[in-house]
Amino acid sequence: MVNATAQNVGPLFLTSRMAEARERSWNALRDIAGRLSPGMTEHDAAVVVRERLAVGGVDRIWHPSIIRFGANTLKTFRQRSVPDTVLAENDIFFVDLGPVFEGHEGDVGDTFVVGNDGVMHACAEAARELFRRGEARWREGVTGIALYDYVTEQAESLGWRLNHETKGHRVGDYPHAVHKAGNLGDFDATPVPGLWILEIQIAHPVLPIGAFYEDLLMA
Repeated sequence: MVNATAQNVGPLFLTSRMAEARERSWNALRDIAGRLSPGMTEHDAAVVVRERLAVGGVDRIWHPSIIRFGANTLKTFRQRSVPDTVLAENDIFFVDLGPVFEGHEGDVGDTFVVGNDGVMHACAEAARELFRRGEARWREGVTGIALYDYVTEQAESLGWRLNHETKGHRVGDYPHAVHKAGNLGDFDATPVPGLWILEIQIAHPVLPIGAFYEDLLMA
């Protein structure tokens, strides 16, 4: 997938505002994650998300906020969680936010663990490590396709399964969809800095847990 408008931006786009939207998105995510605790349902968490985004001064959201607890961490963006799932004392969860600040789109996601389960902690850290490796590979000037081929190999080498339905995408000045770019993992050109989100979603090879991490590829 290469298309002439895939990396276009609008007349009000500023790289500095993309960086600010990213920072404010991460601040919101960490604030939200710190307020989630065992005994809460994903519905309870969604209430926290709405409240904290409002406090953070979000203009709007460009995609629904996603919170997954326990086995729901294996679900993709478009799949529904098992209803009434409760965060356990030893559990794993992730938060995925898509807020808009000053007309520029943030998109961040990270995985957290409550309790001391070593496998869950390793799972969360593996998603971050795969992002770091993927980001380093992107800096070498590879295509989006080659980038996800590399991340797939790295996930396998670490003993995790990469979710191939989660292949990243572009963001920008709202709404980025007018430029009709497809998935980063199908992009047969070099992704420019400040527009593309590298998404990592992995699953444990046996246990019903997964992890998610995403961030903006920056210069």
